Amino acid sequence: MTTVAAARLARDRPTWLIYLQLATFATYLYGLSAALPMIRAELGVSQAAAGLHGTAMAVGGIAAGLALPALTSRFGRRAATWAGLAGMNIGMVTVALGHALPVTVLGYLLAGGSASVSLYAAMAVLSDHHGAAGPAAISEANAVGVTSGIAVSYVFSLAADSALGWRSALYIPVVATTVLALAMGRVWVPAPAPSPAPAPVPSAGAERRPYGWRFHTAGAVLLCCVALEFTFNLWAAELLAQRTGLTVAQATTGLSAMLAGVAAGRFGGARLALRHPASAVLLGALAVTLAGWTIFWTATAVPVAYAGLALSGLGISVHFPLALSRVIAASGGRPDAASGAASIWGSLGSGGGPFVLGALGDGFGTHTAFLLVPALILLACGGILSSRSPA
Repeated sequence: MTTVAAARLARDRPTWLIYLQLATFATYLYGLSAALPMIRAELGVSQAAAGLHGTAMAVGGIAAGLALPALTSRFGRRAATWAGLAGMNIGMVTVALGHALPVTVLGYLLAGGSASVSLYAAMAVLSDHHGAAGPAAISEANAVGVTSGIAVSYVFSLAADSALGWRSALYIPVVATTVLALAMGRVWVPAPAPSPAPAPVPSAGAERRPYGWRFHTAGAVLLCCVALEFTFNLWAAELLAQRTGLTVAQATTGLSAMLAGVAAGRFGGARLALRHPASAVLLGALAVTLAGWTIFWTATAVPVAYAGLALSGLGISVHFPLALSRVIAASGGRPDAASGAASIWGSLGSGGGPFVLGALGDGFGTHTAFLLVPALILLACGGILSSRSPA
């Protein structure tokens, strides 16, 4: 495997702030993922109708991607990140208080759009702040985030079987955001030192120059990778319950098994990203995901299904951070604009993948619908092989 010069990742206080903001983001993401089977059961809707929640998150993410460059230019990344977390919590409370499909879908829309602003603004900060170690920082940030996601999915399962009910777990992001703001609200990435000579200001025409085909192909790969992750997040518990006989509430623990693999993979993936090209690591991760899916898809025993989900999570772990770093790297030095575009690509994946699988599940069953996973893996591999740089 081709190697690259090892970069050094320095974890200062601003870096840890962003890591913890990602952990707060994860409490929203995995909380709403675990909530979807509960909402479907409570409201008595079809899989396709339940999939509208993922679509709503996607619509919010697309809106966030379109607005992100203007928001960061007008208010700065710091304000955009914190405002995104605040809007995310408004969406969580809306879901927690909602008992009708339009209300819960609206909550997913608000939470998804606001959280996307926070996520992609923070990723642009990490990429700029760490330079060559940016991909490793992004992977490690997501590892910290998913670790909190493991805890949330477990707490969610406990709450679902308790007198408090599953909706009580939706307030975790509100508490986490408040604590983080009180503890580290004054911390941010320091402004770069002024250069001896002013850098030339790019012309408006240069700023609007079109992206190359590698950028758009990298975006399509990101779409496939995000669709894979959200397909597992939103529908793996449903398939686990159907195949093993667990209740829907019990099957949400399968998300914890997957997230354990994701956490382990993202910490290890950060080290791999410091030594090997992102494309090579991402191809290997997609192969691991395919192996894990095969075990999970064929399993009827709970331990085997958990093992398949954990292995799938190990592969999924580096999909988003490395696919995102490839989009930023192909942007020609425009990280904020690239992050906005990545939010659109990612949102199309997060909404489209689960909705398509839900619709297929209504027509052919969830088990057959999960064949969407290897199809997405093959598309992502094709995109990587066709667009990676020759170096």
